[in-house]
Amino acid sequence: MMTSEKYKKSEHIAFYRRHKQNPEVQYCASLESLVLSEKGASVELFEPKSQLPLLLHVRACRESTVRISVDEIHRVNVRYRVPDVLIGEPVYEQLRVESKSQGSVTLTWGLGQHQVRIHEIPFNLDVLCGKELIATLNPNGRLLFESMQDSIRNDSILNQSGDESGLWKETFGQFVDVKANGPTSVGVDFCLHGFNHVYGIPEHADRLRLKDTSNDEPYRLYNLDVFGYRTDSRLGLYGSVPLLVAHKSGRTLGLLWLNASETLVDVGYNPRDSQGDMAASAKRSKMPVQTDVHWISESGVIDSFILLGPTPSQVLCQYSQLTGYQALPPLFSLGYHQCRWNYDDEADVKSVDAGFDHHCIPYDVIWLDIEHTDGKRYFTWDSKHFPNPVALQQHIAKKNRKMVVISDPHIKVDPEWPLYCVARDGDHFVKVKDGGIYTGSCWPGDSNYLDFSCPQTRSWYARCYSLDKYKGSTESLFVWNDMNEPSVFCGPEQTMPKDAVHRGGWEHRDLHNLYGFYQHMATVDGLITRSGGTERPFVLSRSFFAGSQRLGAVWTGDTEATWDHLKFCIPMLLSLSLAGIAFCGADVGGFAKDPEPELLVRWYQAGALQPFFRGHADKRTKRREPWLFGEAVTARVRLAIQQRYRLLPYWYTLFHQAHTRALPPMRPLWVEFPGEESTFSVDHEYMIGSALLACPVTEPAIQEIMVILPGPNELWYDIVSAKAFSGDRNLTYPVTLDSVPVFQRGGTVVPRREGSGSCSSDFQRLPLLLTVALDPKGGAEGLLYEDDGHSFDYRDRKKFSLCRFFMKPGSFTCSRVSEDGTFMSGSSVQSVLILGMRRPPSAVTTHISDVQVPVAFQYSEDRHTLTLEGLDLGVGQDWEIRMQ
Repeated sequence: MMTSEKYKKSEHIAFYRRHKQNPEVQYCASLESLVLSEKGASVELFEPKSQLPLLLHVRACRESTVRISVDEIHRVNVRYRVPDVLIGEPVYEQLRVESKSQGSVTLTWGLGQHQVRIHEIPFNLDVLCGKELIATLNPNGRLLFESMQDSIRNDSILNQSGDESGLWKETFGQFVDVKANGPTSVGVDFCLHGFNHVYGIPEHADRLRLKDTSNDEPYRLYNLDVFGYRTDSRLGLYGSVPLLVAHKSGRTLGLLWLNASETLVDVGYNPRDSQGDMAASAKRSKMPVQTDVHWISESGVIDSFILLGPTPSQVLCQYSQLTGYQALPPLFSLGYHQCRWNYDDEADVKSVDAGFDHHCIPYDVIWLDIEHTDGKRYFTWDSKHFPNPVALQQHIAKKNRKMVVISDPHIKVDPEWPLYCVARDGDHFVKVKDGGIYTGSCWPGDSNYLDFSCPQTRSWYARCYSLDKYKGSTESLFVWNDMNEPSVFCGPEQTMPKDAVHRGGWEHRDLHNLYGFYQHMATVDGLITRSGGTERPFVLSRSFFAGSQRLGAVWTGDTEATWDHLKFCIPMLLSLSLAGIAFCGADVGGFAKDPEPELLVRWYQAGALQPFFRGHADKRTKRREPWLFGEAVTARVRLAIQQRYRLLPYWYTLFHQAHTRALPPMRPLWVEFPGEESTFSVDHEYMIGSALLACPVTEPAIQEIMVILPGPNELWYDIVSAKAFSGDRNLTYPVTLDSVPVFQRGGTVVPRREGSGSCSSDFQRLPLLLTVALDPKGGAEGLLYEDDGHSFDYRDRKKFSLCRFFMKPGSFTCSRVSEDGTFMSGSSVQSVLILGMRRPPSAVTTHISDVQVPVAFQYSEDRHTLTLEGLDLGVGQDWEIRMQ
């Protein structure tokens, strides 16, 4: 199809068109072929017209997950199955037949609370929890499995001009995609019964709740380099996580579609979201509530997982048990990062570093983009502008700060460059069909692309990060993987042609969405290997897939300095968080274009309340270090960053929960309030953990903002005024350019650092302030996790500390949650601020090992707050504060 467009829409995608044309294919299940084994059940599927038999596998994973896969029985060639994303083969339960009836068989396992019912004619498969039908596979007969065929030997087939269905050859603009195995797409539909809110399948610049695509573009999962992307769009961006999450009052469900080829997802709500007259509304109210989801992938097999929940936290945990938990980041990486394409030279870097100190703005990491290299050759330094990289890093490291450099997957074609020669001679590059090396173009010009799908290439690449090989690097240097969709300037849709060939003979079409994931993996392995396995890595990747959470951080790519991009980054980050990728952020200020001062301030305020916090800008923009816009802007940015640093103990504790329990730090309201339907579509505000509600200001020149405070039995405290508000209400909140609405939930304890510093290491040595927000019964609780902030000793030597703070009327206690933790924290609690105290105590005392000490306190009648100061209570000790 000839077109002037740079990126495809669904009308340009042949395999999608074929599936949507609804071919007359109706599969039936041969229940006589049912075989039960220790790893599940298999049933043959047949379609009388196509004569293409398929094999259905149903397996029950131990953690309330059902795996459903479909493949050909008689294969011409082996189809690609996604490796390395699951952290291991799941442990399966033994299935048994619970009942048989005419035309169906019902299987169950374990205690029998879940069932799978296979219907014979037409074939579909129901998943039930107890008596409740929650999901059906193939309810509308959309199962389609295009059979692989022998490699083409007759060139005349390729030269045909009438292949409008794109079976063997497909054209987009000037690009021709030749399909050696012919059509190989797969697809099937699911009905999610009782659900009318679905989320996930990032990355798209869209709202949190997925839209009905019945009359619009489907959601596209195809990793692409898209500069200044449009918002309110379902087109594919830099990464893909094929996890869809459905929620309703009383149940949450997950659906993982494990396929790395180009995938399109259609969503249909029943009843439809539409305006209409009362008669139409009444008719809709009688319709069964359900969501239809149609998955279509260009190649591979059908391999899907239904995560049965039933709670949001259980679905998140079930997904992480399959694909891995969020990596515990080093503490410095939760601070502020300063980046630009590009800082010009060593003097520029030192000047920016000194600027933060001069203006008393803390930061942890300064970043170098592509211009720091020798002619875009990664693992090198520009000898003119960065002649002493080790000394530069040492200069930064003396202040306990770090440096990050970029390393992209393309390698400059340069036979005089030793690294290029080693990669070429070691067979580490992606190939073309005839066996030659694939050459594309990117920042260096002509480039070859490393084949990260190959384990040997990943190992070689990891070794490139060793200090003896990467000249000019030190242990305080960390890495940024960009352009790893992969971006190819001269390629179709600015990426690699689908008929490029990877190790093992796999076409790029089979594994495209894994490419960035694999580079991320190799880089992480490199930094871990560099430290001898003792230090936690930090690697930021633009491209990602399911499982990327266990590697590090991602960001939302090339945003623009517009209010619209600021607004949409919130649902984008919430979608990533629901898909397991908790360490995510957006470029503060927007990457492209120049932000006005108000927008820059609002973006810093928002970014400080999001997991990954980095300012970044295109080289074509004006410089935008925080002190370049006048003292008023500098003061506001300084305050936002300082508040982020004071809250680091809370953020670090939340990342420990993500690492161990799969709970993302940044959460949609409904994750914390799963029974409140009014929260199900909210995406302008969110929870930070279970204790803080944030509502960043994302519109210009406004004086008030509407904040939803959920929970009919909740209390919410403004963190600035300490004023209490009841839940289950919409609050009109006045704002100035100095304020952003943040509320602490009653019943929680939030730890902060008191004082100031220049980086996270400084703040780690400051005393703690505990803010205790009382619930209506006068209680509260919270956690504090600590370790050394940088090594794997928390894992390997149990050097961690996890403490629980607990408040009840008259008593506030600190106790160790785990006796296994051996980390000796140097932190001390200096102050406690209690919100919601209706009357002052007559006396306050601390009790440690039967030693009683009186405590000075201040009570505010107007604010209903009690402040305890001068405590000096060690974290890691058991102690009690009594209030008479």
